[in-house]
Amino acid sequence: MNLIKPLLLCSALTLSACDNSYQVAQQNIAVEMPNKVQNENQNFATLAQQYFEQQMALNPIYALYIGDYSKNDLFVDDLSDDYLKKRYELTSKTLAYLNSLSVDALSGPNKISYQILKANLKNELQGNAFPVHYLPFTQFDSLMSTMAQLGSGQSAQPFDSVKDYNDFAKRLRAYVAWFESAKQRLSEGVANKVVLPRVLVNRLLSQLEAQVVNDANGSIFYQPINNMPDGISLTDKTQLTKEYEALISNEIIPAYQGLIDFISEHYLPYTRATDGYSSLPNGLPWYQYLANSHTTTTMDVAQIHQLGLGEVARILKEMNGVKEKVAFKGDLKAFFNHLSQSPEYFFTEKQDLIDAYQGYKKRIDGVLPQYFDIMPKSPYIVKAVEAFREQSAAGASYASGSPDGSRPGVFYVNTFNLKAQPKWGMMTLSLHEAAPGHHFQISLAQELQGIPDFQKFGGQTAYIEGWALYSEQLGIEMGLFDDPYQYFGKLADEMLRAMRLVVDTGLHSKGWSREQAIAYMLANSTMAKSDVVAEVERYMAIPGQALSYKIGQLKIMELRARAESALGQQFDIKDFHNQVLLDGALPLAVLETKIDRWIATVIATNK
Repeated sequence: MNLIKPLLLCSALTLSACDNSYQVAQQNIAVEMPNKVQNENQNFATLAQQYFEQQMALNPIYALYIGDYSKNDLFVDDLSDDYLKKRYELTSKTLAYLNSLSVDALSGPNKISYQILKANLKNELQGNAFPVHYLPFTQFDSLMSTMAQLGSGQSAQPFDSVKDYNDFAKRLRAYVAWFESAKQRLSEGVANKVVLPRVLVNRLLSQLEAQVVNDANGSIFYQPINNMPDGISLTDKTQLTKEYEALISNEIIPAYQGLIDFISEHYLPYTRATDGYSSLPNGLPWYQYLANSHTTTTMDVAQIHQLGLGEVARILKEMNGVKEKVAFKGDLKAFFNHLSQSPEYFFTEKQDLIDAYQGYKKRIDGVLPQYFDIMPKSPYIVKAVEAFREQSAAGASYASGSPDGSRPGVFYVNTFNLKAQPKWGMMTLSLHEAAPGHHFQISLAQELQGIPDFQKFGGQTAYIEGWALYSEQLGIEMGLFDDPYQYFGKLADEMLRAMRLVVDTGLHSKGWSREQAIAYMLANSTMAKSDVVAEVERYMAIPGQALSYKIGQLKIMELRARAESALGQQFDIKDFHNQVLLDGALPLAVLETKIDRWIATVIATNK
């Protein structure tokens, strides 16, 4: 999350957003730095752990996802002035302490950890120049969606005991107060002309309206009541049912309706008709920052745009080669139409799609040991995206499991539009989202011993998404693309990531319209229009994030080629993968330094 300087802009009408007992009580952490000792490794370890713990105190919901259930009743208003002040103070003080340490006195592993933490902190502080708080949510990424998932009882929030139910009820009451903070920040955005595109707000309103139901038992937040464990007594079940019905009817539904009314009446009329960040105040530097933040590079967005154009041209040429191999009669566009429209390439039942992914899971698992000598302990499951968010969710995604394996990772497949889920795209999607992609990499990181917690659970988008896209490429060596149509699926997914370089930069730095971006993607891919629209609106909502996939993949492939060239017969694919994976997610510059050091060590050892 980007840090911003506190604004202290509470008005009489929105005082509750900045002075709420839930938030103030739960953000009452002291941002203090540890006392130094003579051992610099110990100083760094103490700092890293304290920083992580203070992060969790400020983000108790995130703690759920890493297996920390000690804060299940807590909710922190991440839009409040108190939060913003604490976050800024934590980041700036931690960076100052870090800069006072002697890097040369640190062990090799700690030097890597030091480099990661320093890069993260500097990046967060640079984000202070941009008012991200004026855009508190989008249709693609929102606290409302997260809370609905948690409230369904099908996500990380546990509902195994009476205490669990009471904890979440307390969290929900504080969540209701957060809606006032959201209105406050949206109002400030209007006043400062930093607002969302109108089309995205309309998407968001549809999501919010789905939560406004006539009866409490029709709410997604009521689902845990319908699925209460047998171990809860009848008396407790009756009491919890009564409490949740009142909470949903009297607080949750009115809060959603109030936000809908506010957005419709006081925000929507001021939203923008433009689609990219270049139309916002200071928008071009803001986008350049976001591009560099997500890719962990210093690449100029114009350079990224040109890279994307080159990759699109290369992949189109390879796609044409597949067309010729299968002896399709017609041009490439006709081949695209054939693959995207012929019924033979699509399932007609949602469960059949999910079941088919189980088959791909089994095949991939059978060849992984030839390329990896370390496997994650945590399993993963394949699951359909929940109905309440499927219309605007991505085609597929991954949600990490708990570090101890008690909650598996989830490979989410969007079954809303089966025409957007072609059979020929399944192998590459499984490689990317599950193993050896996201599930493999994230689970291994969480299971690592001897590294700081911030490193185990950290997110470096270019590394994480770059690894997942590298995993698709690795599928060729693994013999998983022997079917030319599945290989075309691999190219189609790579094309999506290449088009992102063009379209994301086009939207936010070159003045492209939403319609122009949609037309470009339809012309260069087999994607269904509904999928293209969701993709383009995603780039509009979270600028720069989509650049990370291809940038990260190309860097990992570059580093592998460098290692193969330098080491020759000494190159070991399993060892290379260990070097990439076994320090958690790294900024690309830190990964490059590590691989270069490994190459030099192997050469020196074998002289």
